[in-house]
Amino acid sequence: NVQVQINTEAPGYSPLEVEQRITYLVELAITGLPHVESTRSVSRYALSQVTVVFEKGTDIYFARNLINERLQQAKSEMPSGIGPVMGPVATGLGEIFHYAVHAKPGTLQENGEPYDATALRTLQDWVIRPQLRLVPGVTEVNTIGGFEKQFHITPEPSRLLAYQLSFDDLVAALEKNNANIGAGYI
Repeated sequence: NVQVQINTEAPGYSPLEVEQRITYLVELAITGLPHVESTRSVSRYALSQVTVVFEKGTDIYFARNLINERLQQAKSEMPSGIGPVMGPVATGLGEIFHYAVHAKPGTLQENGEPYDATALRTLQDWVIRPQLRLVPGVTEVNTIGGFEKQFHITPEPSRLLAYQLSFDDLVAALEKNNANIGAGYI
């Protein structure tokens, strides 16, 4: 069948929050589109997935264009930083395999620490996922669960003041430190 899948990542959102704040808005936006046969949705932890099935014979690119127009409307009503994305052009057999990444009890990372949800997510994102995407016929690998590695800076205002620094100075230093400049020729 002709179908378009709409995926929206929402880090930190529970399935209920995903349903109320994202899935509902996407479903509402696509309501009334021409040639729609049915819709179905799944709201998981940090992920909303809405599948729109069109009548047989509908041009897939016409269908995607209709949905894209409606998604812009829905996006403006969603929490900031969250936006729906259409999945690749695929058949109804698109999502065919689910797997979980586990570590055997007692297995240690190279740094000697045991594997936790953050380490397993990092392994999934930087090792397993890129290798799976090289397999012929695989167009997308979606990751659900675990914790993305984050770096938090929690300044102590009194120590900043002791050095006569402001929060703006700290932000400027971080931006300068994290600059990424392309190489050139000499």
